[in-house]
Amino acid sequence: MIGAICGDIIGSVFEHHNVKSEDFELFSRYSRFTDDTVLTVAVADKLLSDKERGKPLSGPDAAKAYAARFRLYYSRHKDAGYGQMFSGWAEAGPFKRQKSYGNGGAMRAVPIGYAFDELGAVLKEARLSCLYTHNHPEAIRGAKVVAGCVFLARTGAAKGDVRKFAEKMGYNLGFTLDDIRRDYEFNSRASYSVPPAIAAFLESEDYESAVRKAVSIGGDSDTIACIAGGVAHAFYKHIPKHIYSRCMLLLDSGLKKTTDDFVNMFEVER
Repeated sequence: MIGAICGDIIGSVFEHHNVKSEDFELFSRYSRFTDDTVLTVAVADKLLSDKERGKPLSGPDAAKAYAARFRLYYSRHKDAGYGQMFSGWAEAGPFKRQKSYGNGGAMRAVPIGYAFDELGAVLKEARLSCLYTHNHPEAIRGAKVVAGCVFLARTGAAKGDVRKFAEKMGYNLGFTLDDIRRDYEFNSRASYSVPPAIAAFLESEDYESAVRKAVSIGGDSDTIACIAGGVAHAFYKHIPKHIYSRCMLLLDSGLKKTTDDFVNMFEVER
């Protein structure tokens, strides 16, 4: 989870000012958390509530619990950079299910990979987290792949097994970042954002290189780095102190508390 937050903050500077190189300053005075972090923490909040209750909610109750958290966290951080479709949903009246195929369901799915002990339960929960805001097969697949890759990475799977899982779920990973970097452009579709994020992790040597590789292709930089960073942290079990410390300082007290509570509850490495 922390890896996702740090990836988002590092990538935030480059979302609208893409860089096509791994050689860039990790932080600037413009570095900030975005909606990726806010909604990742919202997912963590729901999962914490389940843990404290002693069992997870299921079916419609779980989906509605996610929807309620998303609206609550949106109301606290309205300037975090949400997409227009999500903002419209969050500002509307009674909960309605919308069929977005955007990457919003995937970008916030990292905590789900930490909260369960079986891959099937992870995939089921990832789907439930999407039903009100991203009720579309493309978006649901993205959330499942991200959560599933995190689960596999944190439970000791090799990179080859993570790749096989993502490919079994329908993603083509038969490319390198060098193959796509020059022509890669911004597109917030889940099917366009998630595969290169997974590829950035697969090509990495450590947490920092995963985030640098994710940012280096351009496009929706904060989200791609958020996803790659989340999987990389689960796999490498470590984030450099200079990255962790800087990013935690940028969180407000509410986001920081929920993050710390989640890390402590689910024994996430810092």
